Amino acid sequence: MGEVYRQSASIVVLRPVSVCAPGGECGTVYEVLLLHKPRKRDNWQLPQGGMERGETLEQSALRELKEESGLDSVTIVGKSEEVHQYDFPVSYRKHRPDNVRGQRIQFVFAVANAEARVHVDEKEIDGHVWVLPEDLHRYILRTEYLRLVEKIAREAVGLL
Repeated sequence: MGEVYRQSASIVVLRPVSVCAPGGECGTVYEVLLLHKPRKRDNWQLPQGGMERGETLEQSALRELKEESGLDSVTIVGKSEEVHQYDFPVSYRKHRPDNVRGQRIQFVFAVANAEARVHVDEKEIDGHVWVLPEDLHRYILRTEYLRLVEKIAREAVGLL
């Protein structure tokens, strides 16, 4: 059997924040949810995980969001045509007993209400942050992933 890519779903969750400039001009901006994994590299990321047999992209994204963040009352507002596919590092692959070469991630967009509260399990996920899209670089350090998240966050905000 040939090598395959694990099918995965990721979800860009936006939360509205009201802002007012000096002088009374008010509006809404959107923050993006990032989750922190307890590892040395690439530890901040969007909620994501493998799709289970029979799940749609949206069902998988919502299940992963619930498992990783405790959020279950978001509204899906669309999905991206963007697909991120990459190979797992050789050091990781040698410990896998299967023929999975890497991961193929598709993206769903959702909005949480302003009062949404995240509850992580402190094991798989040990922290979270709501961050403005222009500040993603403070958390996501790997250039390729940062550019991808910035692009799809802009796409998601553009739908609102």
